[in-house]
Amino acid sequence: MSRLATLGKLVGALGAKKVLGISCLLAVVCLYTALASDNFLRVGNLENLVHRTALFGILSIGVAFVIITGGIDLSIGSVVCLVGVLLPWLLVEHGWSVPAAVAFVLGLGAAIGLGHGLLVTRLGLQPFVVTLCGLLIYRGVARGLTQDQSQGFGTGFKGLRALATERFPIFGEGAFKLPATTLVFLLIAVAAAVLLNRTIWGRYLLALGRSEQAARYSGINTDRMKLLAYVISGTLAALGGMLFVLDINAAQPSDFGNFYELYAIAAAVLGGCSLRGGEGSILGLMVGSALMVVLSNMINLVHPRYQNVEFAIIGGVILAGVIADELVRWVARRRPRGESA
Repeated sequence: MSRLATLGKLVGALGAKKVLGISCLLAVVCLYTALASDNFLRVGNLENLVHRTALFGILSIGVAFVIITGGIDLSIGSVVCLVGVLLPWLLVEHGWSVPAAVAFVLGLGAAIGLGHGLLVTRLGLQPFVVTLCGLLIYRGVARGLTQDQSQGFGTGFKGLRALATERFPIFGEGAFKLPATTLVFLLIAVAAAVLLNRTIWGRYLLALGRSEQAARYSGINTDRMKLLAYVISGTLAALGGMLFVLDINAAQPSDFGNFYELYAIAAAVLGGCSLRGGEGSILGLMVGSALMVVLSNMINLVHPRYQNVEFAIIGGVILAGVIADELVRWVARRRPRGESA
């Protein structure tokens, strides 16, 4: 037991170092972009960076819970698409009330997550296969329901759209305005941090990711914890899809939300989530989300001719995160041996 406690403390210390490292990297990228482009520090650009960090951060928090349990969710982008076209489709085309439509799409996200969890726990299917199939199914459903036609709110539903478009002055008129999405993101991040670090369920989720067999032998209902993780992921993907379409006011089923799961997974990995499970930091995830958004902004402002290689950069980021995670695991395995000697 003492060896496990020592390993847990070491993993926690290494996780803190990951957060510090990614924070320093974010600072370096920001400094470089600010020096290379006069547009980076403009109020409008900074507001957009904070806004997009919040949107992608919400998706990243959801997938982080699944990754912490040792799973993966590749369907996030397609859930964003499905919800993004369904919400205006229900409101504009079918005349649903705002509360009913919002409740339906959020409930749909939760139901999708529950379905993923049941397939993984009850049938023993691999999370990769389940969510990869979901990636294809949900986008196909979105395209079929709408006949592949773009959906939007037109000039209506301004009150609902304010959830994603409103800006709150914090330093007076003309200065930086805080996007409403940032407040939503911060509330979700605080709730996620409390759940993960201050509740028994959070400890169960981390224990499940570190060793499912040991967690089961210790009396943890591992299937229930997996279900919880996938429901959280599905619900936050639906919320993210709703906010994205409220912000953009248009969703084309063929490409809306494309590759958003990659941004979410990359931000989670950069922020300290181990793809092997058992590790995760909400603070680190927030920094990781910001880094992904700032990297994209840097390419657009400083190296616009390299915009076509943005996905190559994301792939390299994920690969670097996996390699770093393996090195951390190697250090963690060796350190207790040295101490016991």
